[in-house]
Amino acid sequence: MIKDWISQFSDNIKKYGGYSIGKLFALLSDPEIISLAGGLPSPDMFLKEEMRIASQKLLDKELESIFQYTNIQGESSFIQAIIKFLKRDNIHISEENIVITSSGQHGLDITGRLFLNPGDVVIIDRPTFAGAIVAFQMQRPEFVGVDIEDDGPDINGFRQKIEELKKKNKSPKFIYVVPDFQNPSGITMSLEKREALLDLSYEYDIPIVEDSPYRDLRYYGETIPSIYGLDQKRKGGNVIGLYTFSKLFCPGIRVGFNIGPKDVIKRMINIKEGNLLNTPKYNQDMCTAFLTEMDMETHLEKCRKYYREKLNVFLKTMESCFPIEMGVTWTKPEGGLFLWVTVPEHIDTQELFYEAIKFKVAFVPGEVFYGENPAKNHMRINFSYASKEQLAEAVKRLSGCIKKQL
Repeated sequence: MIKDWISQFSDNIKKYGGYSIGKLFALLSDPEIISLAGGLPSPDMFLKEEMRIASQKLLDKELESIFQYTNIQGESSFIQAIIKFLKRDNIHISEENIVITSSGQHGLDITGRLFLNPGDVVIIDRPTFAGAIVAFQMQRPEFVGVDIEDDGPDINGFRQKIEELKKKNKSPKFIYVVPDFQNPSGITMSLEKREALLDLSYEYDIPIVEDSPYRDLRYYGETIPSIYGLDQKRKGGNVIGLYTFSKLFCPGIRVGFNIGPKDVIKRMINIKEGNLLNTPKYNQDMCTAFLTEMDMETHLEKCRKYYREKLNVFLKTMESCFPIEMGVTWTKPEGGLFLWVTVPEHIDTQELFYEAIKFKVAFVPGEVFYGENPAKNHMRINFSYASKEQLAEAVKRLSGCIKKQL
């Protein structure tokens, strides 16, 4: 009889703790708690009637095929719809440059499996998306982080870290960034920094992994070209793009896609053959309908207006509830679903989380967004899910909780 199962586990998994944010949700079952923790799109923005029509159409015409195994790379009709979708963003790819994934998280997992051996280095922002950290952690890499600036990554800081690694005969496997309305900070990378990051990539021959879940959710300012598009313009071929339909369409469908050089995509398909086989055809067909049959542009504009109003309510209430003498600051994103709150250094937001639960409000403690040496006095706030009334009330509760700590 096996008494010690842990000794049987792989080295990659023995100390792997999984996704800590998901574990927090188990504490939020009280319906009186207003949660600012999850990254949930609002159900108000789901295309419910359009999805019913598209679903019935599929059931009427393709009842047998939609429940069958399907092409591992992805449905051809879906891939062609995505190729057209990306042209809006001045990204031009062919079928050999794309693999369909079962969510953006799956795309991150494939990327980590493809590039990382234990001990390999990944360059990241501090903070960065916790889902990427937890996906890459399964390969036991070394995270090297640099504090993010108001206009995106500290490119000079990246360069310094790369030079330090060179002295140890190490080179990063890739640089991971979320350039548009970053999760968790809400910060957007400037055009100058996107170009500078590409320069860095070319100089040191390091790939860039560009994660783009929120790119179409811009509420203010001008759209900045994607790093992938800029790389294509410069004929570089150094960028891998990760996308998901979770924030634009609906998260329950669990569909995304990765794009990149054909040699990269070919191997990603090989990995998908081993870990998933195929993304459900029904889910892909629903996303195809979203891109080709539903009024996607009108829907996206409704989302922008809806989330813009929520963001404004949240920021306005923050201004009134957190006077400057409290020492609390926050980012003011131009889009996306998140912002980043910084409290005085003596407050540990992991401990504050449990106090906030007593005030019936929840957030995500900031330390989970660091690959190493986490800062303790930050929190991620989501403003997309709660109603405008709940957002205002949540800020008031959070203010009361922090005042108690001060």
